[in-house]
This record gives sequence, structure tokens and C-alpha cells, in this order.
Amino acid sequence: MQAITPSPTHIALSQVREQLRLPRAQLKGRQPSEAALAEVRALIGAAPGNGHRRDLLIEHLHVLNDHFQGLFERHIVALAAEMRLPVVEVFEVASFYHHFELLKDHDTAPGVTLRVCDSLSCSLAGAQSLLDKLPALLGPDVKLQSVPCLGRCEQAPAAQVGQQAVAFATPEKLTSLLARQQTQPLPLPYALRYDAYKKAGGYQLALQVATGLKDHESVIECLASAGLRGLGGAGFPAGRKWRIVRDQPGPRLMAVNIDEGEPGTFKDRTCLEADPHRFLEGVLIAASVVGCDAVYIYLRDEYHEARIMLTEELAALKLNPPCALPRIELRRGAGAYICGEESAMIESIEGKRGEPRLRPPYIAEVGLFGRPTLEHNFETLYWVRELVEQGAESFAAQGRHGRKGLRRFSVSGRVKLPGVKLAPAGITLRELVDEYCGGMADGHTLYAYLPGGASGGILPARLADVPLDFDTLQPHGCFIGSAAVMVLGQHDSARAAALNVMKFFAHESCGQCTPCRVGTDKAAQLMAVDVWDAGTLQDLAQVMGDASICGLGQAAPNPIRCVLDYFPHEVGATA
Repeated sequence: MQAITPSPTHIALSQVREQLRLPRAQLKGRQPSEAALAEVRALIGAAPGNGHRRDLLIEHLHVLNDHFQGLFERHIVALAAEMRLPVVEVFEVASFYHHFELLKDHDTAPGVTLRVCDSLSCSLAGAQSLLDKLPALLGPDVKLQSVPCLGRCEQAPAAQVGQQAVAFATPEKLTSLLARQQTQPLPLPYALRYDAYKKAGGYQLALQVATGLKDHESVIECLASAGLRGLGGAGFPAGRKWRIVRDQPGPRLMAVNIDEGEPGTFKDRTCLEADPHRFLEGVLIAASVVGCDAVYIYLRDEYHEARIMLTEELAALKLNPPCALPRIELRRGAGAYICGEESAMIESIEGKRGEPRLRPPYIAEVGLFGRPTLEHNFETLYWVRELVEQGAESFAAQGRHGRKGLRRFSVSGRVKLPGVKLAPAGITLRELVDEYCGGMADGHTLYAYLPGGASGGILPARLADVPLDFDTLQPHGCFIGSAAVMVLGQHDSARAAALNVMKFFAHESCGQCTPCRVGTDKAAQLMAVDVWDAGTLQDLAQVMGDASICGLGQAAPNPIRCVLDYFPHEVGATA
């Protein structure tokens, strides 16, 4: 058979096609300046042989934002070039997160940003008065912002000077700190450090599990028998979750959620600051039992001091490991409440906008980087060592009113002793306040309470004897969530509390789905008028609950319904 000789035209076309397959010498669009490239490389390092990892985009944005007090256009362009990403992709990620300050090249970055929390607990403690007084006291190089919950509700009103947390903020305390902020070192939280934890018997259980001396199935059975559930809000049984992920094909990954952005919640920060290695031992036990090759810990950006401490303790753990460790990476949130939703957190860990995924598939099957993923809240893992060592029966025997186990409640508002309270599951609000919080604050009597943070609804004082636990509050239109309990007194307003949390939801909606994006904003407008349009608000609540992609939009209507049901005298609602 005679061979066919390619024509010159065919050869030329083949060469063109081959050239099209080659990577471009540069991306399309605006090109970075050499000066900007040098500044970016000096901070994030030169690209390794296979280029910068795509999932580290947000980490690199943090480095630039911290150093320059903002993200200048020239640096976004240079970072895009360094990571071989379109400029628009880097910009859309940076613009999604509240803690990134986007600046034009001719802008002047603020010297320092002062954030004052205006969420419900801080609002009750006088945050608005503080915000009103500060502008006259601040210099031109200070940027003042009112922000959602800082996770320090027991220290209300809370603030941040730069990245330094300020408890019980006053104008005098803030202006004094600003005056010496350049030389003031960040105080690290007190913690039981690695050597002390090991000396006290820490990591022995992790070693037994990792080496097979402790049967993996017995660990899961213990969690199941104790009734341990996810303590970030969803309440999915922990033992069942471990089995589901373990049964998936490897490699399997693990993602830990410490982005507790729910207003009223601060238990994870408190426990992390006190005993980080109890949590890390729970991580290692879970990774061994489920067979996770890598662990990603997602910590909210507001917990800067805790992040420094946890970074140091992870380094100590890796330097002298008690057993074989999975790869552990600490990731930094960027001020987006929505990233507390498990799939949105996974998107953020991958270096993307924190938008929830449609399900199915569920992340236990297709999660982080497309692999089966065990996702857990901090407190769930914090319990693991204690439950396995003490036994399920000991834990389960400590509940009240027919409930099992213990719960950590973040209590704030009009009580004498706010803080994290370790109390029996099923305790009532009245019992919690009287026995663990020293009673109501002076001059206040119980009027209402939010049993599960901003999204858990609002109940009147006459329902203060309902057990606080999973599945006990739903008949009353509420849920326990992350057990963030905010207490209102007789001088407070349930409608004002509902409006405060609805503004929070409107601010924190990721905007991906119309029912949540439009519904929360419209609801906040309708709730701000003297007389509520009950019919329209009920319609909005129905649509948000039925059609929103994730729990933010689905739970946002709870405060509306509760005010209409339990506090109609406050809103003079029309049908």
C-alpha cells in the first residue's frame, strides 16, 4: 500500500495545533509589573517547580493583606501571574471575604482597622454607644468598622485593634491601645502546652489507636453509645459519620471546622485556648480510625491569638510526634460566616469563594479535593479522648429531664456570670441561669432567650423550662444548634433582637441563591418598620426555608416566626 505523504499545508496546520497546546508565555489581560512581582515573591516565595498550589490562594492573600494593610490592584495582578490564574478569579475570591481590604493602586492603606462587634450580645452591652463615641476620638489613619460577631460574646462589647482582641471595650481602652499599638505585643492565650499535656498522660490513647492496641471499632461503638453528635449545629451522630466515611474508598481526608461565626458562640475558642492538645488528640484518633491521610483545620480569622498559639503547638507536635501523624495543615478563614457551613468551608480550604455546594453528592463521598471527607466541629473532637477513656456509660448518665450526656453552653446577655458552662444535656434555661450563671444580672428579670444563637429562634420566659438539647426545641419553632444561649431581660425587645440577627444574615449571605440573598435583605427592611406586615414576612419565611441552598437561608426565618408567634404585642402585626 502506497504511503501518503503529508502536504505542506497539513504540516503547517499540525505545527499550529501543537503550538496551541503549549502553555502561554503569559496570561491574557493586564500584565504585572516587575516591581509588583518582586514584592509578591518576597512575601510568598518564588513559585516551586510545579507552581504555587491553587488551594493556597487565600493563604497568600492573607500574607499580602497583612503586610500592606490591604490588597492593591498591582499585587492581585502579580499574584494571579505567579499562580497562573486569571486576574478575575483572584479578584472574585478576594472580594468575597470581609477581611480583605481591596485597594486601588493610588489608594492609601489605613494605618490600622478598629473593628467593633455589633451583634446581639455586644449590642445589649452598649456597642452602638461605643461606635457613636469613637469617630471623634480617632485619628485619620484608623479605619472604624462595625462588624458581625467576633466570638467574644462573654466579653461584650468586644473589639479588635488590628488583629488584637479587646475585651469589655471602652473608648478609653481602645484609644490607649491604639496609641501604643505599634509596640504592643499580642498576648497569647493561656494553654496547656505540648510537654505538659504529654506528661499528664496525653496522647497515650492516640498511640494505642494508631498502633492497633485499641480496637478501632470499639472507639466508634463508644461514641455511638454515648450519643455524641456533631456540636457545630447540625447534630449528626459522630459514630455513624465515622463509619460512613471509613467505608468510602481512599484516600480519605478530614476537615475541622473552628469557624464558629454564629452570634453568641464562643465555646470552641475558649476550649482551644485552654487545652489545644485535647482537641488535637481527638483529631489523631479520628484520623486513625477513619483512615484519613491529611487533616485541614479551618480556624476563623478573628482568633488571631489562638492561631499563633495553635501554630506553635502543632510545630511542637510535629517535632516530637507521639505516633505516626497524618499531614496536618492549619488554614485561616477570612471573615465569612457562611464558611461555617461544611461545604462552603471546603470550598474555602480549596482557595475559592465560600459558597455552599449543592447536594448530593455529600462530602462524606465527594468532599475536599473530590475525596471522601470526614468533617467535624472542634468540640465534637474535643470530647473524643474523654469519652473513650471514661466510657460511654459515664457520659450518658449525666443528662437531665430524660436526656443523655453533657453539653457546653455559650451563655451571654443579661446574666451575672456569662461564659462557657459545662452542664447536663437537657438542662432548662431557668436551671442554667440560676445554677451556672449566678442568676440574672442586677436589675433584670428574664423576658426572652435565644437557645441556639442567631438562627435558633427566640422563646419567651414562660418557656424557660423546656429542656435544652437536640430535638426538644423543634416543637416550639427553635433548635439548640451550637448551644449559644443569649438571654434578654425585661428592658430588652424581642423584635429588636430579631432585627439584629436578620441584619446579620443579610450581611453574611453568600449571595449564591436568590431566596436567601433577596429574602434576608427584604425581611430586614420589613422588620425595621413600626408595624410588621405579617403576611409578607410569612411568605418570605416560607420561600427562604423551602428554597435556600444551605442552612443560613433555611434558618434565617426562625426569629421572624418566633416574634410573630410569641411576641405579637411588640410588632402590632397586620395580617
